[in-house]
Amino acid sequence: MNKRFMASVCLLSILLLPALAFAADTKIERIEPAFWWVGMKSEKLQLMVHGSDIAELSPQLSYPGVSVESVTRVANKNYLFVDLRIKPDTAAGKFELVFTRGALTIRYPYELLAREKNSVNRVGFNSSDAILLIVPDRFANGDAANDRVAGFPDKLDRCNPSARHGGDIQGIIDHLDYIAAMGYTELWPTPLVENNQPDYSYHGYAATDTYKIDARFGSNADYKRMVAIARQKGIGVIQDIVLNHIGSSHWWMKDMPMKDWLSYDGKYVPTYHARTAVNDPYASKEDKKNFVAGWFSKNMPDMNQKNALVATYQIQNTIWWIEYAGLSGIRADTYGYSDSAFLTEWSRRVMDEYPHFNIVGEEWSANPVVVSYWQRGKKNHDGYVSYLPSLMDFPLNESLRNALVADEDWNGGLKALYEKLANDYLYPDPSNLVLFEGNHDMSRLFSALNEDIGLDKMALAYVLTMRGIPQLYYGTEILMTGPKVRDDGAIRNDFPGGWAGDKVNAFTGAGLTAQQKDAQAFLKKLLNWRKSQPVIHSGKVMHYAPDHGTYVYFRYDGTSKVMVVLNKNKSAAVLATDRFHEMLTKSSSATDVMTGRRFDLGSTLSVPARSVLILEVK
Repeated sequence: MNKRFMASVCLLSILLLPALAFAADTKIERIEPAFWWVGMKSEKLQLMVHGSDIAELSPQLSYPGVSVESVTRVANKNYLFVDLRIKPDTAAGKFELVFTRGALTIRYPYELLAREKNSVNRVGFNSSDAILLIVPDRFANGDAANDRVAGFPDKLDRCNPSARHGGDIQGIIDHLDYIAAMGYTELWPTPLVENNQPDYSYHGYAATDTYKIDARFGSNADYKRMVAIARQKGIGVIQDIVLNHIGSSHWWMKDMPMKDWLSYDGKYVPTYHARTAVNDPYASKEDKKNFVAGWFSKNMPDMNQKNALVATYQIQNTIWWIEYAGLSGIRADTYGYSDSAFLTEWSRRVMDEYPHFNIVGEEWSANPVVVSYWQRGKKNHDGYVSYLPSLMDFPLNESLRNALVADEDWNGGLKALYEKLANDYLYPDPSNLVLFEGNHDMSRLFSALNEDIGLDKMALAYVLTMRGIPQLYYGTEILMTGPKVRDDGAIRNDFPGGWAGDKVNAFTGAGLTAQQKDAQAFLKKLLNWRKSQPVIHSGKVMHYAPDHGTYVYFRYDGTSKVMVVLNKNKSAAVLATDRFHEMLTKSSSATDVMTGRRFDLGSTLSVPARSVLILEVK
């Protein structure tokens, strides 16, 4: 072999080295969303493609009705964002995404699925429903095999209130009959997506993969199966979604797509929680920025939704879960902390895809002005437009809890509750607010009411007969307790009977005290009565100013009338019924929903001490 030939071979090898290295190192590790559906209202789909050194690849495909519209390359060469257009008449099927660069070709399978029949017309939760909120890790352990999973450092320890306790999806499935029998028609579990954090991962609000159910709860297939079984039993499922932040161990954190994928370019800047800055005419720009861009904690990096790629990713992720799992609602955590313009587009896109769906946002403020700002149809002073149908009714929740334990005076106690309800004119649709007695972030109701069973029943009766969509917290039915100050682990305690060997079983009643059984029966009867009461679901409200520790309101429509009477006093109260002449006549009578006792409402009504009457008026 002559020297000139050898030199040519060496030169060619040197020229080929970059291509060979590229071919050896280049690979696609994931595409999100992993699959999609035909027949969606929006024809656009953006794929996040992640792999090693893939930025220079050119994507193409050959499938009728689907085309590559554009490709976005970012600073990180391990990402591609591929925009597809899917025509309305495209058939479901499989195809290959083909990525090329010179002689290199990488093929990646992709699938477009057919949508569930009538998916677009799915009906979201509404005022005819009653929602049960559970913390899955603390509800029931149905599969001990997933208690400890390799690769997840936060281990099970039931003795530690901040550790994982082992509740899972199978535990929920095992007790859907109990939930249905109690009278609930909707189930809201706190987030079930992967939270592979070093510790304190049980709550679910620090996602490390928003397309994947945490393996310690089960799998995506398990979740979908749970939703299907729940639906068969008359229970819809509401998914808890976090838009504002992720967990510090999210897979993005090891390979950030771009510098501004997170707020403040990925640098920890704590939020001041100045929620009024969003619509405060005097707020500084700095405070407005900090509220939406500041981080909750170092363990919860804040998403930068001003980045269009981030916004699209999150919008598609929400729609993906609705379609994949067959959801009847979304609960959006820390709603107002996200970028306002993004929230407009997110809520618009979801409701555009599912016109009869429902989404409830968490805006934790006792001020109705702050909460009402976000509801669909509100004419805001700054022109802000929202498409969010529902919000958590924190103003009425706080007033209810305070009113029942406060002393009565001219502007306190029940009077404050009465006046807070009068703010309903601020909301475009107060009947679509979610009214709740408690949740996973506040003291348990029975403890907040000084473990007074009479006050507890009043609170539950109010939530279940007042306008709006009622939501209760697991364990409320058996008077579970906890500290009055916030202590997350303590107020998210294990539901008795959810673990093998529990001495008390709330599902069967074994080991419950007489008072707990009475409270459980009270709530069960009230919930099941409510299910068949259109007057409670959609009737009008008329209330009368509280008088000496009593408060009366009516729910009424063209055919039915319900009178609710709260008596906070430690002695019986006698009410003159002529005050309620707009709702009652001299010949009016009523039957107590809870006891069946009949009342003549012609002149007076005697209300037992520390009690509530729910009267069907004739």
